[in-house]
Amino acid sequence: MSEEAGVPLSYRADPERDRRVRRVLGIEGFANLCVLAAKTVVGTATGSSAVLADAVHSFADLANNGLALLALHLAGAPPDREHPYGHRKYETLAVFALATLLAVLAVEIALHALERGDRSVIRHGWSLGLMLGVLAVNIVVSVWESGCARRLDSDILRADARHTFSDVLMTVAVIIGWQLAARGYYWLDAAFTLGVAAVILVLAFGLFRRAIPVLVDRIATDPEHVTAVVQSVPGVRDTRRVRSHVSGQGMRIDVVVAVDPQLSTAASHGIADDIERTLRERFSTPDVTVHVEPES
Repeated sequence: MSEEAGVPLSYRADPERDRRVRRVLGIEGFANLCVLAAKTVVGTATGSSAVLADAVHSFADLANNGLALLALHLAGAPPDREHPYGHRKYETLAVFALATLLAVLAVEIALHALERGDRSVIRHGWSLGLMLGVLAVNIVVSVWESGCARRLDSDILRADARHTFSDVLMTVAVIIGWQLAARGYYWLDAAFTLGVAAVILVLAFGLFRRAIPVLVDRIATDPEHVTAVVQSVPGVRDTRRVRSHVSGQGMRIDVVVAVDPQLSTAASHGIADDIERTLRERFSTPDVTVHVEPES
């Protein structure tokens, strides 16, 4: 989609798309459950607190899947009296929640790395193999979910795919730190963990940048460009106000224009209809409001 259009598909009512997004999240949730079980087994058998902490992280991922599915259920509800523009922003709110959780986890991981002391851990060949299997699962899920996010243009899948990618980094750091700790290099274990925490913070920052403008109703498209399009409609004398934001089922544009005060009501409404049709076509938005005033 072009930047000019400015309307993510994720803000348009599409029950089939929502069903496919829920299916992706369900499959990813099952993968998280398997990963959680594997990490718990390895952490318990080896006595590695890092692996057990990573299992807690996977439990948070599983909780995120539940949060995302709940958000999609709410976002797919039709407009009602309390939400006349629909419920699509629940999806963006879930992205914000995921970003917040990523930031909190990054801080907790960093604090854990700084506080951990010398701990002896056990190394088993099978446990390393199981953790490498966990790493492979996370990589496959992250790549697959990113592809689904692009095809479905889903913010919630983008956020969850980035979260899964942070799991890949986390698992790599845990494996390296675990193996080095078993050889006595405890400071390298902490250094790797701090590096992963920094990367996760960067991912969280990117999600915040995506969600916050929508939640605070930042402009969805250049008002000067909208004004130029409106002024190209015959009969428009002046464009007095232009507003836009992402709300409900897509980008919403609200304009106030001035026309010849001698025009009849029917002629003025005709100009308003032409403006609405032009804006819908040029900006691919289903929601345009035009208010016509006589030129003073």
